Amino acid sequence: MKVKAKFIGLVLTGSMALMYACGGGEQQTSSTDEQSEVNTTTPPAAVESVDPDSKSDSKGVGRFTSVPVGPIDNAMAAKGKEVFTSKCMACHRATDEKIVGPGLKGVTKLRTPEWIMNMITNPEEMTKKDPWAKALFEKHLVQMTFQNVSDDEARQILEFLRKNDAD
Repeated sequence: MKVKAKFIGLVLTGSMALMYACGGGEQQTSSTDEQSEVNTTTPPAAVESVDPDSKSDSKGVGRFTSVPVGPIDNAMAAKGKEVFTSKCMACHRATDEKIVGPGLKGVTKLRTPEWIMNMITNPEEMTKKDPWAKALFEKHLVQMTFQNVSDDEARQILEFLRKNDAD
């Protein structure tokens, strides 16, 4: 009789644990933001449809709201080339060639310095909220990932891209 009671107790405990794990607990969430962060294989729905290859004056989404640029700083561009080579070349080229992501030749003619730096440092939020980043995601079907690029490195990459587009 004691064995039967223990068995029933184990079955009930296991059933309750299974029910809790399958959603019976109170910590259930239904936030669409959390769901969209997990789903990176389906392009987010565009709020407005834009041509990803069109020129934009958007500053994008992120902390960069003003990036003053002057004449090209060759020393900074050289540092940016090193950072680009080590952190970006697995997916991008500084030419028109598409690898995983788009080729970046001409990007500084199409996008603002703020947009470029926000895309480098905040790619997932940009892909969710910026129409041009969304359109690029829909076109290339790959979520750009953050490569642990500091703000200074992002500025150096921008300078490298500016120099690349001036050549």
